[in-house]
Amino acid sequence: MTKCVAEWYESHALRSQLQPAGRGPIAPAQRVDDLDRAIIEALQENGRESFRRIAARLNVSEGTVRARYAKLTSDGILQVVAVTNPLGLGFDQALIGVKTGGPPGAVADEISRWPEADYVVVTAGRYDIVVEVVTTDRQELLELTDRIRALEGVVSTETFFYLEMWKQLYDWGTRG
Repeated sequence: MTKCVAEWYESHALRSQLQPAGRGPIAPAQRVDDLDRAIIEALQENGRESFRRIAARLNVSEGTVRARYAKLTSDGILQVVAVTNPLGLGFDQALIGVKTGGPPGAVADEISRWPEADYVVVTAGRYDIVVEVVTTDRQELLELTDRIRALEGVVSTETFFYLEMWKQLYDWGTRG
């Protein structure tokens, strides 16, 4: 394993341990006001923007922005991260549709613990669960899909291997 790949895997493993065990928002959306939306939109535009500059632009105190940011992150509404294109870094990426023989929660919980899974959602439609994974190579992807297939409750999987990234945005704004 190359040093770059080892560092990536270590950071993914560490990040998965640091993430909260709970699921994402499955209850009604949290209420955010116009100031929260403006802070979110400023950070979507530039995630490195200082609280001081955001505060000046919004005509509020730096402490207000800092407190709002802390609440938005603790409530799971906002997460500021560096977004990369795994394909551009030499990794393989795929979307895996998973059909289960019953309620999908236990399978989704298990896959959510895996460092290779960066996106796990329970869905309505053709698949019960959709999982996005990043692997070091196709062999690791094969081993990962075999691990998914071996989980109790999994009936079938379908893998969509990413050939090229055409668009990846995280700046969709907020609802008014």
